Amino acid sequence: MPDDGANQGESDFVVFHDGFRKVLGKRFERSILIETNAHEGPVYVAAEHALYFTTVPEPGPKNIAIMRLALEGKTFPFEAGRLDVVQKPSNMANGMTLDRKGRLLICEQGRLDEKARISRMNLKTRALETVVDAWRGLPLNSPNDVVEKSDGTVWFTDPNYGELQGFKPSAKIGAYVYRHDPMTGMTDVVADSFNKPNGLAFSPDESVLYVTDTGANQAPGTYFVNLPHHIRAFDIHKGRHLRGDRLFATISPGCPDGIKVDAKGRVYTSSATGVQVFSPDGDALGEIVAPGGFNFTFGGPKNDVLFILGDTKIWQAKLKAKGALPLVN
Repeated sequence: MPDDGANQGESDFVVFHDGFRKVLGKRFERSILIETNAHEGPVYVAAEHALYFTTVPEPGPKNIAIMRLALEGKTFPFEAGRLDVVQKPSNMANGMTLDRKGRLLICEQGRLDEKARISRMNLKTRALETVVDAWRGLPLNSPNDVVEKSDGTVWFTDPNYGELQGFKPSAKIGAYVYRHDPMTGMTDVVADSFNKPNGLAFSPDESVLYVTDTGANQAPGTYFVNLPHHIRAFDIHKGRHLRGDRLFATISPGCPDGIKVDAKGRVYTSSATGVQVFSPDGDALGEIVAPGGFNFTFGGPKNDVLFILGDTKIWQAKLKAKGALPLVN
């Protein structure tokens, strides 16, 4: 019978398999870091001991800000320090990640009068440059999430949520997963079998790519159970192609939006009730309860804290597990 974590004073977690204890450890803690507008793209920057993220799209003429929250204290639980606006407007920024030079890679979904792109921000100067904004001369849809491989290539998802939400023109290309090589300037479609490709993450050894499909969510407030709400896994072939497409896990309730991998290869994904955790084989281990948490990231000085964004708040959860560190090529 699942353990609902009642001994924590409230239902902080649910255990489906004893292997989840290795994730939680003996001193699992979860608390609210700050009450604020926080929706997507969380990135912990160790050099600054700060968390970057993007806000909920504003109603009417849509707008999104990139925010920076300074963290105080070197041990858990951290305190929320100064909260600053990094960029607003941000061309509808969504998912973000750090590249291996400490720069912020940003998924800019674009607007009716501004092209979508993957951009790169120097965090010291906050200057922006374009990484990629088209495929074979055709404009991107609404880039959603991005990761960088150890060889410097940039992999990203590009669903058409901007079109469905009314802030982008009709799509000119499919909802694809891409690999962009900054050295050659080449951008290639690596997967075209998704309804709404969303989050993506490499296994610690970069032999597997996990991609979430949130097709069940076609527009805000919708949920079509017969459409995808799952994670698919691919083998990386010769460092640049995807092979062996397979179902990794189906998520319920809700959809798998954010996705991350820890140092042991376990896969973490968001759901309607919190962050669900799976073994590398796809077995459900348990869930960290955080209702409405759309996205999350590992961080903290030891990379063992999960920061979970829930639109109106940010949770912090102390784990025994540590996030996977990027490979160095």
